[in-house]
Amino acid sequence: MTASASFDRYAVIGNPVGHSKSPFIHGRFAAQTGEPIEYVPLLAPVDAFVPHVRAFIEAGGRGLNVTVPFKLDAHAFADTLSPRAAAAGAVNTLRVGADGVYGDNTDGFGLVRDIEVNLGVSLKGARILLLGAGGAARGVVLPMLERGPHTVTIVNRTSAKAEALVDQFAPAARDAACRLSGGSARAIEAGVYDVIVNATAGSLDAALPECDDRAFGSGTLAYDMMYGAQPTVFMEYASKLGARSADGLGMLVEQAAESFHVWRGVRPSGAPVLAELRALLAAPSRA
Repeated sequence: MTASASFDRYAVIGNPVGHSKSPFIHGRFAAQTGEPIEYVPLLAPVDAFVPHVRAFIEAGGRGLNVTVPFKLDAHAFADTLSPRAAAAGAVNTLRVGADGVYGDNTDGFGLVRDIEVNLGVSLKGARILLLGAGGAARGVVLPMLERGPHTVTIVNRTSAKAEALVDQFAPAARDAACRLSGGSARAIEAGVYDVIVNATAGSLDAALPECDDRAFGSGTLAYDMMYGAQPTVFMEYASKLGARSADGLGMLVEQAAESFHVWRGVRPSGAPVLAELRALLAAPSRA
């Protein structure tokens, strides 16, 4: 009995993609839920996203996770978009059905769920500071606003990019009765924030985003979307200022769980998979 005959096929497409933890995560979700899926990495040349996706679909593929550098390509490829994908301007989840290819973005949902469920911090009524105004930041603004925070302040080195996000999400902020503002680091309001999210890629280069030390306090959750075996430079910085810090590994797991739900209509539990992945990440590598 072959896998292709018995299992629905899914993949993560990217370049590079060999490092992706998605096959491990979705393998655990399949075992947990009993869903009959086969999930593999799919490497595509940077200029050949569409033919690789079409070939995968023609071979019976039911859905894909999309990682760097193809999230904008996936947005353009999808026949229909979820509201959160449309707001993010990027797609990380494709679902293939009789009505065509549906594009979704589960990154923001994953961030919110990790903060609220795994870390136990409610965003309702919270003062949130979002550092960065690129694609990662754009993908999480709407899901955060939907939780009803008191304030969301978006800060970026190039203030115009932060101001553009404020304009884009102003209607959603009004609906949520949330005060939304942004600009350069000067836009940071007085007082300690409840949640500070680093949505920049600075931690990849051990660089700190522009911020204000006074925004951090003992009641602050400082969350870095990046993750690694060791705390990021942003996490270490926040800890020295008395804040609680967390990395983005839980976001990775929870966005995958939401993708699984988009595909299968079944919601796996992220917590046990996150614990296993955390242990693997902390374990010393064996030659």
